Amino acid sequence: MIRSMTGYARVEQQGPAGRLSWEIRAVNHRYLEVQFKLPDEFRVMENDLRQLATQRIGRGKVEAGLRYTRDAGPSEALQIDHERLAAVLAAIERVSGQQRTSTAPDPIQVLAWPGVVRNDAAPAVAAPIADALLLFQTALDDFTATRAREGERTKTYLLDRLDAMAANVAAVRQRAPQVRDAWLERLRAKIAELGVDVEPARLAQEAAMAAQRLDVDEELSRLDSHFVEVRDTLDRNEAVGRRLDFLMQELNREANTLSSKSQDAEMTRLAVEMKVTIEQMREQVQNIE
Repeated sequence: MIRSMTGYARVEQQGPAGRLSWEIRAVNHRYLEVQFKLPDEFRVMENDLRQLATQRIGRGKVEAGLRYTRDAGPSEALQIDHERLAAVLAAIERVSGQQRTSTAPDPIQVLAWPGVVRNDAAPAVAAPIADALLLFQTALDDFTATRAREGERTKTYLLDRLDAMAANVAAVRQRAPQVRDAWLERLRAKIAELGVDVEPARLAQEAAMAAQRLDVDEELSRLDSHFVEVRDTLDRNEAVGRRLDFLMQELNREANTLSSKSQDAEMTRLAVEMKVTIEQMREQVQNIE
């Protein structure tokens, strides 16, 4: 099963200690890069989170963010550090005196000053950390499932394009003998028009050289081989994006050679169609893990 590198997941959980919310998103990247945005009290779990992520994700730029809203208990009151509060008020009074203003300080802003309100609930964070780890695994499940579904859609798209290219290869293979015969007929007509006698051996030699220049069997065989390899790669249960990108380069090389050898408008058209299809496939392959 192939997987897309882009994905998104968001999960929430309400527990006794508060509400936890994970959001994971990813975009294309050459390698795996995972970034975590965590509240300070949850930083201790980053190594465990990274290990879980690398076990499930092979490639992509991933951002995972945790939000934690702690619920206040019914009897829980703000714990004010009165010494800190007195120091803050004294500092405000001194600044007001220097500025010769008498505006009363905003109580909300005073309470928001670091250290004025004590956080006595810090030891209770141990339980939410365990819950956050479990919830992250749930988020990873949703995230990888999203990438897998997108990967399956991409696989279907690539297989459809492969079928179209295989049809083009079959058309070129059928057309090639007609092109060689038409070239030989034009040569004979040109000789007759000029009214010259050409030895049969010399004509056969020219025909053989032309057949060699126009021969595309090797390119067609390699294209068929690459089609098989792409299909096999799409069935692998691993990260295959780089391998598919290499195969797209190989397909494009053979299509270019086929186009350069073409001496027929229809064969040229078929080769151009193949190159367009390969480019469409390459764009999709860039999104595969």
